[in-house]
Amino acid sequence: MAGPVKIALVGMGWWGQKMLAVLEAAPEDIRVVRAVEPNVDGVRALCDGKGIPLSADYADALADPEVEAVVLATPHSLHTAQIAAAVAAGKHIFCEKPLALTKAEAEQSVALCRDAGLVLGMGHERRWEPPVAEMLALADAGTLGRIHQIEANFSHDKFLSLDRGNWRLKADQAPAGGMTATGIHLLDLSVRLLGPAESVLCICEQLSSDLPQGDTVAAYVKFKGGGTSYVSASLANPFMSRFTVYGSGGWIDIRDKAHVEAPDGWIVTSAMKGGPIMTTEVGKAEPVKDNLVAFARAVRGGAAYPITADHLVNNIALLEAVFRSALSGRIETVA
Repeated sequence: MAGPVKIALVGMGWWGQKMLAVLEAAPEDIRVVRAVEPNVDGVRALCDGKGIPLSADYADALADPEVEAVVLATPHSLHTAQIAAAVAAGKHIFCEKPLALTKAEAEQSVALCRDAGLVLGMGHERRWEPPVAEMLALADAGTLGRIHQIEANFSHDKFLSLDRGNWRLKADQAPAGGMTATGIHLLDLSVRLLGPAESVLCICEQLSSDLPQGDTVAAYVKFKGGGTSYVSASLANPFMSRFTVYGSGGWIDIRDKAHVEAPDGWIVTSAMKGGPIMTTEVGKAEPVKDNLVAFARAVRGGAAYPITADHLVNNIALLEAVFRSALSGRIETVA
């Protein structure tokens, strides 16, 4: 087929509306032809204003022959069943993070999509941030040498205003503080750079809020091939996003100037072996859009989608061990 990939946006809350907004800049690649949201009254005016059919039932999108792919911006625990239903309907899937809450569920979803020849995209837009993409390319080329260590933090206080019954704050959807909201991105990049994890120690605390799953989380990860990653996140301090990688050939520190909801560029500090420490600024980009465009182009048979099946499964295997360690307070082995 040719032309833009026709998608159904499933879940029209905060992030679903973000994706709808950025996709207006990519009409040649992807087009929203249907929306699904249980709270139809809350988004009726928005969808009517854009001429997008809206319904409360996911089955409506799966039964629509015009819909080629679904984009899931839904509670985490629903992803596995929703992916299985989409595969049964022959639809490609783009899923917001995390893919699943257990390794077994991640393996199931990956296998279903692979066996059906369907593209499975993932909402790890940080890979599409220009300085992160450059950092990954330098690592792949060997310029950074042997990767030794990663230090990363992704924090914000956006959830402090949520009703405490919101699904984003529930134990069955988002255990271990901010790990499913922000830390999962840092785990993804760590797995991308260092491969499968071996073990993790996670500490999750409630320090300055009444957020029921804790507001401050830190995980120290050891990788099977050597190297470590320290990942931290708070849901109770002002925005901060930093990713730093250290290698024998050089190091790179990337700091976001604003949350990806409204990106404003990046500050990058780096040093290569034998060279000076340098600081540069990278201008604005829209990685949420770029990730969705990469997914659409993979659906159309262009470049393969870069987040591999191994990356997806290894990330959730690590996440599941993080959950166990947050409860036990001990080092947990990654399955």
